[in-house]
Amino acid sequence: MRFSKLTQRIAGDGAAAWEIHYRALELQAQGRDILLLSVGDPDFDTPAPIVQAAIDSLQDGHTHYSDVRGKLALRQAIARRHQQRSGQAVDADQVTVLAGAQCALFCVAQCVLDPGDEVIVAEPMYVTYEAVFGACGATVVPVPVKPEHGFRVQAEDVAARITPRTRALALNSPHNPSGASLPRSTWKALAELCVAHDLWLISDEVYSELLYEGEHISPGSLPGMADRTATLNSLSKSHAMTGWRVGWVVGSPALASHLENLALCMLYGSPDFIQDAAVVALEQRLPELEAMREAYRQRRDLVCERLADCPGVKALKPDGGMFVMVDIRQTGLSAQAFSSLLLEEHGVSVLAGEAFGPSAAGHIRLGLVLGAEALTEACRRIAQCASQVLEGRVVTG
Repeated sequence: MRFSKLTQRIAGDGAAAWEIHYRALELQAQGRDILLLSVGDPDFDTPAPIVQAAIDSLQDGHTHYSDVRGKLALRQAIARRHQQRSGQAVDADQVTVLAGAQCALFCVAQCVLDPGDEVIVAEPMYVTYEAVFGACGATVVPVPVKPEHGFRVQAEDVAARITPRTRALALNSPHNPSGASLPRSTWKALAELCVAHDLWLISDEVYSELLYEGEHISPGSLPGMADRTATLNSLSKSHAMTGWRVGWVVGSPALASHLENLALCMLYGSPDFIQDAAVVALEQRLPELEAMREAYRQRRDLVCERLADCPGVKALKPDGGMFVMVDIRQTGLSAQAFSSLLLEEHGVSVLAGEAFGPSAAGHIRLGLVLGAEALTEACRRIAQCASQVLEGRVVTG
């Protein structure tokens, strides 16, 4: 049977990137001792008050259709939180609730991009970006961000890639995979480019509450940017709620209206009981959130310290997020080859940097998703793997 051309645009390297993760799950199911650091799924439980709110909502019978745009109480809570953190004046009519930031990204792309449009994306990029933009027929124009620059995009590099076909910039800060965050000066320069060239800015801010150094800037708060910025966020990382699929878009009322129309024919609203739990997540003071954030910071520091003097590897300390990029170029292996060796012979699952783009070649991405003891052991195994390569005990060709 014949399939649409869409199926080709949503396949490719991004989808293939997860093969090592799936292989790790296979080995784990076979009883192997595998330290799974290849996916950004927090090892923390969702805070109990959030879970209880969902249970209470279910028991109260909130299992019917909900407001397609998201229930008013949740949109108000999101608007308040966004305004508190960014300084951008926002109300509930500018918020659309969707099934996670991934769904939010897909919906925004469908509403602002046409076939043939170009979208400029910092590369290395999160593995789903290319397929998301390809799904609407747009072309990704990568802006390489080098490890020598801390994986931070430079405004002049973006400017050099703007053409008459450019419709949008898509950036995330803190960045996935590197954890780098953009300073205010860079955001100001990027905002000026957006205004001058009439561009959308798709701002992925899912790691904004996991920033350990520096200041988080939400670009929608900058002059001239409110109506041309789609801010994506979710509860997945900050609240350990990856499986709940609660995300949203903050944008102009016009964008929110278009997103509602798309959600009507695609999603038909998020479950009411999940939205009730999300209100509690956003409005109740939860000490667990700061504890999780501090744990991630300590894990970041632990990994960087443990790998600091290991021959062949170098950890790049991130500003935020829940990953550490590790430079393994001195081993002489590609990141894919090193990751495969690390998994098969040492039982540690990481993602190869090439999965995120050529600028991350020679790097692996390690998730801070296990406790201190497990991460210490993972670092020992990574060092052991690098030593094995450097001593010539494996073929590096």
